[in-house]
Amino acid sequence: MDTTHRLYETTFIVNASLDDPQVDAVVTRVQDTITKNGGTVKALNKWGRKRLSYSINKKTNGYYVNVEFQSPAAAPNALERFYQLDEMILRHLTIAVDKRAIKARAAVAAAEAAVVPADVPPAREPLFTETPDERKKD
Repeated sequence: MDTTHRLYETTFIVNASLDDPQVDAVVTRVQDTITKNGGTVKALNKWGRKRLSYSINKKTNGYYVNVEFQSPAAAPNALERFYQLDEMILRHLTIAVDKRAIKARAAVAAAEAAVVPADVPPAREPLFTETPDERKKD
C-alpha cells in the first residue's frame, strides 16, 4: 500500500422499504462516488435487511451495506457529503482502518490458510471398537 492511499471502511443503512434494484442503485452510486474520487473498492458486503435498534426517521428496518476501499484522504469527505445529500441513506459511518488492524487481518488470513487443507477430512474416533460380527456371538 502506498502512502497516499489509505484503507477505509464505511457502513451505511439504506431505507429497507426500497426494492432490491433500488437498493442496488444506491450501492452502485456509493461505489461510483468512491471511484470518481480516486479510490478503489476492495470488498463489498451486503448484510441485508435487519431490524433497527431504534427507529430512524420513523423507519424500523434498514438494509445494511459495508464497503472496504482504498483511497486518498479527500475521498471520505466526498463520500460523507454524498451520504448527507442522499435521502435513502438513514445512517452512515466511515473509518480509517488502523495499520495494526491491517496486520492482524493479514495474520488471521495466513493462519487460516495454513491450518488444514480443504481436501483433508477431519480425523474422527470410531464410535464402536467391536465389529458387527463380534456382537452376534453373544
